Amino acid sequence: MTRWTTAPQRMVLVVAILASFAAFLDGSAVNVALPAISAELGGGLSSQQWVVDAYLLSLGAFILLAGSLSDVFGRKRVLMTGLIGFGLTSVACAIAPTVETLILVRGLKGVFGALLVPSSLALILDAFSADKQGRAIGSWTAFTSIATIAGPALGGVLVDSLSWRWVFGVNVLPIALAVALAYRLEEDPPRSPAARVDVVGALLGVAGLGLPVFVLIEQSRFGWDSPVIVAALAIGVVSFVGFVLWELRTSQPMLPMGIFRARNFTVGNVATFFIYGGLSLGTFALAVFLQQSAGYSATMAGLAMIPSSLVLISLSAYIGRLSGRVGARVFMAVGPMIAGGGFALMLAITDEAEYLTQVLPAMLLFGLGMAITVAPLTATILGAVDPTHSGIASATNNAVSRIAGLIAVALAASLGGSATIDLDSFHRLVASSAVAMIVGGAISAVGIRDAKRRTGFQPGSKSGATDRAIPHQLAHRPGR
Repeated sequence: MTRWTTAPQRMVLVVAILASFAAFLDGSAVNVALPAISAELGGGLSSQQWVVDAYLLSLGAFILLAGSLSDVFGRKRVLMTGLIGFGLTSVACAIAPTVETLILVRGLKGVFGALLVPSSLALILDAFSADKQGRAIGSWTAFTSIATIAGPALGGVLVDSLSWRWVFGVNVLPIALAVALAYRLEEDPPRSPAARVDVVGALLGVAGLGLPVFVLIEQSRFGWDSPVIVAALAIGVVSFVGFVLWELRTSQPMLPMGIFRARNFTVGNVATFFIYGGLSLGTFALAVFLQQSAGYSATMAGLAMIPSSLVLISLSAYIGRLSGRVGARVFMAVGPMIAGGGFALMLAITDEAEYLTQVLPAMLLFGLGMAITVAPLTATILGAVDPTHSGIASATNNAVSRIAGLIAVALAASLGGSATIDLDSFHRLVASSAVAMIVGGAISAVGIRDAKRRTGFQPGSKSGATDRAIPHQLAHRPGR
């Protein structure tokens, strides 16, 4: 890293990795702690679901607003607010005396979590020139992927050896380190006096994203014909339509609709929907099947994911650098198809789920596909828009990936044909995941355009990616 980054750039990258690592770790490690939480604090299945869903609901509802705040108030300021709030709510979760308190604090924690990832990626885009952004995002991807994939293993170890409370308390260390290092970052540039928060857009956006997410979470408990579900869905849809219409007419929108004229931004987000929907469904199905049907412990089920994270660590930075040289399209097309092949290989898994001969080969192939995919996908989407909109662009992509995951998991019972994940339903789910991955790769192959370097391009110039439009171009012409 020292040969291609300066000291300030390394500091930015470390802070961004630590902040995002904590957010991803919290979301991935808590599942294995749910039985222990229920045993100590009480509450049935509904309470367990809401320990997870309260975080996802507030995170999904506020992530677009968080990206807008990063663009208006500055990356460092918003990131510091998110870090401090996330750390304090982590401690509050670890000492929660009742399950109701835990659920409430988890919801608040999701709000602060929404501030972390968009600001982290925007910091990277601000700090690195166009020709190095792919490699920087590849490094970010490698380390933050550990939290997503290995989080269940760490959570299982903490629950089995210490207490479920440590699943939340362990976040305090990376957060504290990130806060200490973030203080040393350069100050944000002065805020433009004309810049303001789009309050109407923020309220409509929170309702338009939050209420449909609530419906996806709760429809299995209330039923689609419940007045609660019908009302929430109706208000959510109306709010979302109102949000789009408002953003089209207001002078300073929270989500500038012009960014969707950039072809790579729009196509990349459509591909993201299928890729991360397949990812969420497949990893969910595997984790549950290994424990409920194959007899793996929570710790062993989590450890089963480790090989894929090792592949990500080994290859993501290299793939990010390589895609910056030759173009991202081929990686965004081939990577999801290879990852889909990993899920397809899981069709050979039997009831015993023999690890070395059945699970491990599939995980290695899946990990290779994701290593090829993630860094080029992220760099292409964020590089397609003007740097002043990088915060909201990152937030949009994160919202797409998280909502795709929620929809996919919500459809698990329907796609699997069973309320439990036995071998037959597991095979149906991983086959669906493979199809979604392949569709995502096909969309990238057809729709993504590699930016051509123009004559006179100077390495180090942040305008080197030709698919990135300047503000007035976004308003008047589509991106390529």
